[in-house]
Amino acid sequence: MSEVLIVTTPDVPGFRVTEVMGELFGIVVRSRGIGGQLMAGLRSIAGGEIHEMTELVEETRAQAVERLRRAAELKGANAVLMMRFDSGELGQNMNEVVAYGTAARIERLPG
Repeated sequence: MSEVLIVTTPDVPGFRVTEVMGELFGIVVRSRGIGGQLMAGLRSIAGGEIHEMTELVEETRAQAVERLRRAAELKGANAVLMMRFDSGELGQNMNEVVAYGTAARIERLPG
């Protein structure tokens, strides 16, 4: 299968949706390690960006999108429409990041 296109829009210019295949999710739950929590705590005292946490969130989002892409491939989709992120805390030091969207098959319009 070719690359899965992931967009935040309901359609893709120059393409038409031929089939909607349902919702998809890419879920990642991460625990903040004691070292990262310590550094974040120390940095929060001084204020400003907490680089360790920013990096953790970026990595987690990328992993959630990759899981979403794999879920689309397994369904036979070549696109994910209306992709969004959601996140939340689970307990005191676990975070959940979910990438979700609609699996679809799209094809290029003639011309």
